[in-house]
Amino acid sequence: MSEDFNMSMRKFLKQVGVTSQQEIERIVREADLSGKSELSVKVVLTAEGTDLNHVVEGKISVT
Repeated sequence: MSEDFNMSMRKFLKQVGVTSQQEIERIVREADLSGKSELSVKVVLTAEGTDLNHVVEGKISVT
């Protein structure tokens, strides 16, 4: 893989990580999560023009 590819991918993944964290923090602040100790989350990664369909699921403690 080329250095340009690696840098471009790292930039994209950093943007995904930062914006995802911001959105999760926002929804935890704004949503009524009373009685919940965890937030179930799922990320689906696709790439236009390919058969990529990568799913990551997890739980985040909100207590």
